[in-house]
Amino acid sequence: MPESTPAELIRSLESTAREIRQEVIRMTYAAQSGHPGGSLSVTDLVTALVFHELKIDPARIDWPDRDRLVLSKGHASPALYAALALRGFLPREELASFRQLGSRLQGHVDRTKLPCIEASTGCLGQGIGMAVGMALDARLRGAPYRTYAILGDGECQAGPTWEALMAGGHYRLSNLVAILDRNGLETDGSTESIMGIEPIAEKFRAFRYHTVEIDGHDFSQILGALAEARRTTEGPTAIIARTVKGKGVSFMEGKYQYHGKPPNKAEAEQALAELARGSEARP
Repeated sequence: MPESTPAELIRSLESTAREIRQEVIRMTYAAQSGHPGGSLSVTDLVTALVFHELKIDPARIDWPDRDRLVLSKGHASPALYAALALRGFLPREELASFRQLGSRLQGHVDRTKLPCIEASTGCLGQGIGMAVGMALDARLRGAPYRTYAILGDGECQAGPTWEALMAGGHYRLSNLVAILDRNGLETDGSTESIMGIEPIAEKFRAFRYHTVEIDGHDFSQILGALAEARRTTEGPTAIIARTVKGKGVSFMEGKYQYHGKPPNKAEAEQALAELARGSEARP
């Protein structure tokens, strides 16, 4: 990305995040399928990674030293697909094929369909294990790349998540960053009413992760946490990002019902109008 002041960078990331959110609405509406709520909550985190943090190059998708991003909560695929399209990894018009038969854009990210995807995920609890393996591989080969994994909080109810996290801490993988999209909601309600995961920060610390808690919609905090992770050398980092399910769309915010419910025509039109007004409100 070109050099810019911190304020310019944050404005650029905010603008890009709004575009991604608009694409999330278009994709899930057109498919009448998908997971808009968790895609909208994770959008700012994905934006910061794809457009600022990651060493990646759309002209060299298989560059051996590229940073790896594993979307362990694979159902939030619309946010990642939209970000990759805006970054130049796939044609933007291909987003319209989301969840269609024969499309490369599966409902859950699939590396066999789209080579810029690092891992096929969707069975919750497995993506973080693959990310730990990638980070360990980099250490064993002396490769410079870093691995970032985005987890859902409902995913932290799954046993394999903690087996993988335990390995990351045991091997002191300082090139591993686990980012938790802590929106507090899953398919049937709140995480804490279904199977509570708190105190989640203490759990990550007990597993030997340098743990940072942030507002997952504040780009200055997101970028600061990612920079802190780069400076951390004694082991892996966990970033607990407090987010809002359905962020950016008034009637979706904080509603578990939109975990896996696409908008209808009227809702899509309202959501896109709200997101457009948010863009106009920026100085």
